[in-house]
Amino acid sequence: MAEKPVKTPGPDHPITIGKNPDRVLVKVGDLVIADTRDALSLQEANYPAVQYIPRDDVDFTQLERSEHQTYCPYKGDAAYYNVLPAGADGENAVWFYEQPYVAVADIRDHVAFYPDKVTIEIIA
Repeated sequence: MAEKPVKTPGPDHPITIGKNPDRVLVKVGDLVIADTRDALSLQEANYPAVQYIPRDDVDFTQLERSEHQTYCPYKGDAAYYNVLPAGADGENAVWFYEQPYVAVADIRDHVAFYPDKVTIEIIA
């Protein structure tokens, strides 16, 4: 098996991580899955910013670990959770990096949600 490429963020592919000062709510319908004032906002290249929520602020009783995995050469191996109340629409709706690369180590112990599978509200 070929080794996975590892890339470092730089001018051609910048990645910045900063504390989001706002409250971030993640919901399925009226059910709150995550609620935090400690989200990290990760901005990668030209992609929309992603809110990484501390694991302590997530209701894991509403999630189930998935077998799905992906790889990002800038962040590492990603694992996934299904959002149970969303049914099939919640499949692989949450991702996280157990061992993120050094350049993005701040996102360890955080999870992110796909905004097309849940409602993410940012409240100033």
